Amino acid sequence: MRKLLLLVLFLALVSAVTARPQINTGTNQGLVGVKIAVPDFQPASADASAAGRAALFNQVLRNDLSYSGGVTVVSPSLYPLGKFSGPGDIKPDDWTTAAVGAQFIAFGNLRTANGGLAVEARLWDLKAASASGREALAQRINSEDSDEGARLTAHQLADMIIDLIGGGAKGIARTKIAYISERTPGIKDLYVMDYDGNDPHAVTAYKSLVLTPAWSPDGEKLAFTSYRKGVPDIEVLSRIDNRPYTFDRPGGNTFTPAWSPDGSKIAFATSRDGGGPEIYTADWNGKNLHRLTMSKGSNNSPVWNPKTGREIAFISDRSGTPQIYVMDADGTNVRRLIEEGGHADEPAWSPDGERIAFAWQRLKTSNFDIYIHDLASGKNVQITSDARDNERPTWAPDGRHLAFESTRKGGKQIFTMLLDGSQVQQLTTTGKNSAPAWSGFLK
Repeated sequence: MRKLLLLVLFLALVSAVTARPQINTGTNQGLVGVKIAVPDFQPASADASAAGRAALFNQVLRNDLSYSGGVTVVSPSLYPLGKFSGPGDIKPDDWTTAAVGAQFIAFGNLRTANGGLAVEARLWDLKAASASGREALAQRINSEDSDEGARLTAHQLADMIIDLIGGGAKGIARTKIAYISERTPGIKDLYVMDYDGNDPHAVTAYKSLVLTPAWSPDGEKLAFTSYRKGVPDIEVLSRIDNRPYTFDRPGGNTFTPAWSPDGSKIAFATSRDGGGPEIYTADWNGKNLHRLTMSKGSNNSPVWNPKTGREIAFISDRSGTPQIYVMDADGTNVRRLIEEGGHADEPAWSPDGERIAFAWQRLKTSNFDIYIHDLASGKNVQITSDARDNERPTWAPDGRHLAFESTRKGGKQIFTMLLDGSQVQQLTTTGKNSAPAWSGFLK
């Protein structure tokens, strides 16, 4: 497993950023961030590997910041000429001209020695009232001397910068996405990759079917539907070492697990009572079953309100076609969420508990698209359009990004986008890939 070796604070935080920019995260209003310049971090050691690591570090850092939705990275083509690795190299007036227009600048250097990689980084507020209040961040980040180490240090610095000036949201550069990959026809396994699609690796190798992954709130476990024993059942594995945990079989076909916000329970669908699947909850080891729904038809795909834990959204075809319903966590107060008809599916509750993303085929002749339902106003905002089927939305923990599966490029693949539908990025290319599940913030 990849691991940062050490993070050492080498200079105190000289001044806090007192006036952070505000970001509008409305579903139809786009995102605005402050401008930041990121000149190349310079290799500070003479060995050949330092230059290569620095090039990779610079690329990953700029990509992370550009895709954060919290800042705007000024194009390097507008930067003054020169190398900028230390405080003596930076003249603020050169970076705040109309041509560049940066408010912040991140700069520093990178060295390799004895199998290690060390990044010395600073973040300056170029418009601070005084020189003494300019430095917002000054840190050394250590890792192993490898491409992996270069990527990790860039992710860590990007998250630090977003935490400071990103408008109040936390950085997501070190989060993960679980998903289902079909690389041999008829065989689907559970995979995990970095949030930007790098380092995809298999978690299962069952030569069977695995579906519907779900992260535990602490990011240490993954629950999923498995056909390894012939019928759908729930399994729980450690993300760290793939160690299995016991989940008692309730009987019947059991599928679509979802963790409660405190990680103590799992909601799921099961046909243990002989009819169509109903929604149950149990302790996360499968004990202490509690039935929540009692209706004709199929009830499945439960998902907890992650903010309060007091409500559960789910899918039911009790009205004739699959629709999204919400009930209290004890099974009472059931109400339909989308009243306009069509086929509404795959609810995903936003981290703040205020919105539900879902896939909606409004007409039989239309494609599935991603929508966001605002619970306070009852309004539905369409996020994707004119790009074949777009389904299975899942929220990043910052509430600014969504991952989803799409057939827009032919075969089914995993994509991400900002909440307003912009900056779509394709993460997977090998085989067919589906059912993304975005982790929370990982330690």
